[in-house]
Amino acid sequence: MVLSRFWLVIFISSITFIVVSLFTGSNYSTDFILNGKKDDPVLVSEKYLNQVPKFVADSIEKAPEMTLVVNNDTLNADTTYVYKNQTVKLYSGVQKTDGLLPTCKNSLMDLILPLMAYLAFFCGLMELLIISGASEKLAKKLSPLFAQVFPSIPKNHESISYMTLNFAANFLGLDSAATPFGLKAMQSLQELNPEKDKASDAQIMFMCLHAAGLTLIPTSIIGYRAAENAANPADVMLPCIITSFIGTIAALLIVGIRQRLNFKSVGLLAALMGVIGAIVGLLFYINGLDLIGKNMFTGNLSGLMLIAIIGFTLVFSFIHEKKFTEAGTTIFDTFVEGARNGVNTGVKIFPYVMGMLVAISFFRNSGLFEIISNGISFVFSQIGVSKEITDGLPVALLRPFSSGGSRGFMIDAMRNSGVDSFTGRLVCIFQCSAETTFYVIAVYFGSVNIKNTRYTLATMLLVDFICVLAAIAVASWFFIR
Repeated sequence: MVLSRFWLVIFISSITFIVVSLFTGSNYSTDFILNGKKDDPVLVSEKYLNQVPKFVADSIEKAPEMTLVVNNDTLNADTTYVYKNQTVKLYSGVQKTDGLLPTCKNSLMDLILPLMAYLAFFCGLMELLIISGASEKLAKKLSPLFAQVFPSIPKNHESISYMTLNFAANFLGLDSAATPFGLKAMQSLQELNPEKDKASDAQIMFMCLHAAGLTLIPTSIIGYRAAENAANPADVMLPCIITSFIGTIAALLIVGIRQRLNFKSVGLLAALMGVIGAIVGLLFYINGLDLIGKNMFTGNLSGLMLIAIIGFTLVFSFIHEKKFTEAGTTIFDTFVEGARNGVNTGVKIFPYVMGMLVAISFFRNSGLFEIISNGISFVFSQIGVSKEITDGLPVALLRPFSSGGSRGFMIDAMRNSGVDSFTGRLVCIFQCSAETTFYVIAVYFGSVNIKNTRYTLATMLLVDFICVLAAIAVASWFFIR
């Protein structure tokens, strides 16, 4: 219900703002909102040739293809004059994201179809884990721990192994594997859910822990920093780990208090200490490597772990091939059946994803997001928050809505402020330490047709906010001398 109303608010407020902007002259056209593509120039005005400054008119007639670009230092943007069909069209600035119709198309072509391919492969592997008995063995090993965090899940239930694989994939930065494992976990948890259209306690806890996104190797962030020629692309790795760990603990505490978990449990405390110890140990190991060693380790760890998961699944299935025979199938046929289920899941979640992305597209292209973002930055600047921090806030504000959008702001901030500046590093930590909240909710709950998400959205947004505060504190500690 909360997500539905929020979706309506985004749409209605954006449409209202677009109409008002059009009639007040702030916008000249609505075509870019409907049909425009990201980074296309935006049409801001149209005049007759005798209405533009004389030097512009003279230059246009001499310019190739009657197109003139004039730099506007005041607006920090180029203005392009194009003379065509007896009028001069003025373009200034670029579009923030794709319009409505391109977003509908790209959500299928660029997002769902690749996701369906990942789902097909990893769901095929997971079907092998089920039939071979590997998921059952993993669930038995982890049941004592998961019983503390997910008390409503029966002992040795298969959802435990799926959640474990999802957390492990997130931990190693394997986004392509994390989503299929997570969707399988949600479907498995839905089987235990007595109210099928309402999120269960276990599903809410899983979603919030998943969204906190505890990460060991932020491979994509390191890659973007390397592409921008950072002196040490991996210098944000430890701050990213600390911030995402704070977010994970915050999610566990917030949801746990709401669900009345026993935080005095010896098993739960031991598990938390074990995770902390493992992270600290790995960090000490990585810190002891030279630059080439760090690059090699961080670049290969995630890939090797994924290969290990695939190899283990296939070898374990081969060793226990008789279980497939008893089930009246073969290893390959089982993989194909799992892959088919993955494709069906992709088809099922497409409308949820498309609906959310279109609303976000409207929100950004309307200009409303930019006004809100600038307003929040202004308020923070007035209470003494440094410009280095406020310059990075757009990334933090957009991250819950759009990973691609916040990534664009991150790259822009690194280029404008300097990749090794405080702002350049802070935006990387923002990008790494939170999840695309609205997209994740649409995908995961949409895959099991849950309409009432209860307090999931509010909790995830609160965790996002905690991650923003933690990122600022951690970045200040590491990078302000």
